[in-house]
Amino acid sequence: MARDLPSDYEIAWHSHPRFQLVYGAQGVMTVDTRGHDHGGPEQGETWVVPPQRAVWLPPGIEHRIQTSSQVKFRTLYVAAEAAAAMPQRCLAFAITPLLRELILRATELPVEYDEHGAPGRVMQLILDELASLISLPYNLPMPASKVLSRICRAIIENPNDRITIDELGSRHGTTTRTLARRFRRETGMSFSEWRRRARLLRALAWIAEGRPILAVALDLGYDSPSAFSAMFKREFGLPPTQYRASAA
Repeated sequence: MARDLPSDYEIAWHSHPRFQLVYGAQGVMTVDTRGHDHGGPEQGETWVVPPQRAVWLPPGIEHRIQTSSQVKFRTLYVAAEAAAAMPQRCLAFAITPLLRELILRATELPVEYDEHGAPGRVMQLILDELASLISLPYNLPMPASKVLSRICRAIIENPNDRITIDELGSRHGTTTRTLARRFRRETGMSFSEWRRRARLLRALAWIAEGRPILAVALDLGYDSPSAFSAMFKREFGLPPTQYRASAA
């Protein structure tokens, strides 16, 4: 399916009976998920989807999609029997040039395509390419409790806020140790790790939207572009300049 979405647009919470690949050929999306992932407890996550990246969603996972710029939204729906080689949990991927062209071709085909003809071969190539993709750390686990959820949403909205966990504990009437323990239990990350990931995911979106890397580093509270670049490469495996080129 192909749709062009305007900036600041939201597709409200919903789910699908099939696997889904959420892909933006252009523009930046945020995908929030909630639901039972891979048989485990209910887990909410936020995913940043820059251009040429995609999120893979299993059946039944509730999600919503929000755009921060105009998005050329391209999505695939895959039946369970055709996705046996694919992960059974939410993941983010980089879309290869070949897969990009295959997806664009697939969106031009009728829904009831000929599975035994050329369209069927296009679809099989898509499945083969999907099975070979390497996952990316573009997700941010979200806590379930109301207190931690409020804290996390405030950080996402103001990623350069330098508030400490001690100050958060005092503000919310708990001890630093208790807050740190709850944070680790609900997100699987320490508070500092979670905030660093939140800042760097915001950086993914901002750089993909065309902001200068120096401005992004300063807006996120880094003391220098070199410190930001080092942390970005450590988290995502490539420097910001290379990521910007790939997103373009």
